[in-house]
Amino acid sequence: MCKQVLEDCIHFLHHLCVNRKAVSSVMLGIPYNHTVETPATFFLVGIPGLPSSHLWLAISLGAMYTISLLGNTLIMTVIWMDFTLREPMYCFLYVLAAVDIVMASSVVPKMVSIFSSGDGSISFNACFTQMYFVHVATSVETGLLLAMAFDRYVAICKPLHYKRILTPQLMLVMSVAITIRAVIFMTPLSWMVSHLPFCGSNVVLHSYCEHIAVAKLACADPMPSSLYSVIGSSIIVGSDVAFISASYNLILQAVCGLSSKNAQLKALSTCGSHMGVMALYYLPGMASIYVAWLGKDTVPLYTQVLLADLYLIIPPTFNPIIYGLRTKQMRKRIWSLLTHCLFDLSKLGS
Repeated sequence: MCKQVLEDCIHFLHHLCVNRKAVSSVMLGIPYNHTVETPATFFLVGIPGLPSSHLWLAISLGAMYTISLLGNTLIMTVIWMDFTLREPMYCFLYVLAAVDIVMASSVVPKMVSIFSSGDGSISFNACFTQMYFVHVATSVETGLLLAMAFDRYVAICKPLHYKRILTPQLMLVMSVAITIRAVIFMTPLSWMVSHLPFCGSNVVLHSYCEHIAVAKLACADPMPSSLYSVIGSSIIVGSDVAFISASYNLILQAVCGLSSKNAQLKALSTCGSHMGVMALYYLPGMASIYVAWLGKDTVPLYTQVLLADLYLIIPPTFNPIIYGLRTKQMRKRIWSLLTHCLFDLSKLGS
């Protein structure tokens, strides 16, 4: 009798393992009528409704990506080689350049491939890896912008205490906290979408694995992951923007209290580059998120996709231009490095 009971248990466990996907589907509220198969690959269509513009988009994105790589690599090289650029602002700028390279490199090469050759296939794991890097990179970037705003506040409002406040230990703590916050907030989002059951189409109406576009393909309700995305991004971006606004409000009050016009202009010029970078990052990003969430029935799909694409390529392209041209110290160091390299190349050529 014990043998019969054991055989029945083994048979039951085998039956449960074979039909575990069906059980999951029932728990998710899906009318189960076949085995849910996870797709091996997804297919990214690019810009839905604008196939005639794909070649021009490939050229434009390729040019912007090249500028992004060259500009951010140049800034990282200059800061790394020049020991006089060890102030907190330049350390944060170094990390920002590295994050910009990661953010652009996670999506732009695949976009260019889609727009130029039509090769939109991407494996299941690669899709969610791309999604994860996009989420973490964008979250780290907003944290770095907050740290740079704090740096400007201390430099202008408390110049005599600058080195005592912004110590290397505090900078390390801020960098680690920014990274941990990004991982804690963004890991659940990619996990939630990747564990949805996919049993229908594998065609993603986007040019990269944007989570809402991928979640729409699931056989379960994508609302939890979409809601988590909006709430999480609103908390992170909202708190960062609030603190940045407070910092610049205090900076403007301090600048207006300066007696020297030259000092006022210098302080405003320094803050102007930071404000430009923040506008380039937050405006397209917030427009992309809230149009996708609130205006999905009124805004054409190609507009939503274009906004999401520009959000990931505009900041990495223009950040090095703004900081390289607006900061006199960086301008001198970049020019010195370029002339030195050109001089060495001319000596080798001769």
